Amino acid sequence: MIVQRRAVPALLAAAGLLLVAGCSSGGGGGDLPTPSWAGGPSASGSGASASAGASDSAAPAKGSVTVVRTVAEGLKSPWGLAPLPDGAGLLVSDRDDGTISKVDEKTGKITELGVVSGVSAAGEGGLLGIALSPDFASDHMIYAYFTSASDNRIVRLLWDESKPAKEQLGAPDTIFKGIPKGLIHNGGRIAFGPDGMLYAGTGESGQRGLAQDKKSLGGKILRLTPEGDPAPGNPFPDSPVYTYGHRNVQGLAWDDKERLFASEFGQDTWDELNAIKPGGDYGWPDAEGKSSDPKYVNPIAQWHTDDASPSGIAYVDGVIWMAGLKGQRLWRIPLDGTTAAAAPQAFLTGEYGRLRTVVAAGGDKVWLVTSNTDGRGKPKTGDDRILELEVK
Repeated sequence: MIVQRRAVPALLAAAGLLLVAGCSSGGGGGDLPTPSWAGGPSASGSGASASAGASDSAAPAKGSVTVVRTVAEGLKSPWGLAPLPDGAGLLVSDRDDGTISKVDEKTGKITELGVVSGVSAAGEGGLLGIALSPDFASDHMIYAYFTSASDNRIVRLLWDESKPAKEQLGAPDTIFKGIPKGLIHNGGRIAFGPDGMLYAGTGESGQRGLAQDKKSLGGKILRLTPEGDPAPGNPFPDSPVYTYGHRNVQGLAWDDKERLFASEFGQDTWDELNAIKPGGDYGWPDAEGKSSDPKYVNPIAQWHTDDASPSGIAYVDGVIWMAGLKGQRLWRIPLDGTTAAAAPQAFLTGEYGRLRTVVAAGGDKVWLVTSNTDGRGKPKTGDDRILELEVK
């Protein structure tokens, strides 16, 4: 089925949204330092980013969203999405059944690759984020973050497309384990950064104190090698911890200057979009949203939880696009460096229900995954789907 129309932006509720930009306290103002691996001031030689020295220009304050088509429908508890190279399809994870399937971008046909063994789905846990190996063309490895009987962990699986459907996934090779699990706040988003390292957003599993404990893996953004070791250059020696003080990170994306952004669930007051500073403390549980305490890094934008409950994010042409679960809308946040250039805009409000994942699809397109069969939505037949959007 193909749906094509232009969505009308929802009016912003001034009481429900606060833009945080240009603040001098809490690390919230100006550009955050770029890590040396991304071409920052301490980088030298050919490893430095060619764009790192270029000046930023603010993205347009207003934009638009066009729903181009429904790519696939009838999905059950979809969570992670990984586009295959050269338009060869989309891989999607099923949180509750623990399966990974391939979606044909042209026909919408869904083919199950197999079950990821060891997944123990309950509450918000299960098979969550997926990512392709940086060497996928040669090693055919899929990385997955999932909840097991004892923890949250990251595995990699060999995909052999020559085998019959449902038998194409090899046994999971655990590369990292011990992330706290719970019925809530399991994090789960994984992505390879422009440095070739694997980043993972974790939750504090409902144990608030873990977020501030640098020895705990809960409530963190982790940075790992593809083999699961702490990545070189991490801010804390011999530790996978990249940032801490998070409640539940479910969105990761880089801009065109290799700067990392992350979305985070608040509790009752403020959800957050953060610009990520290596070693930064993002405040939870002592701060939710903007804080006057200079030891915490302030969000670049924040929303009342009814308007967002953010999950996946994607970067396209100077703009962060953020999927909202409880808010049931797609947020557009224009950037000026690592600050918000203007008030966020809401699109598709209530039209497709809960929105879980948004992924850049090349050019001015994104893939958007709904999440109405996750136990908190109102599922109908075929209610979870993948949409192709044109965004500006």
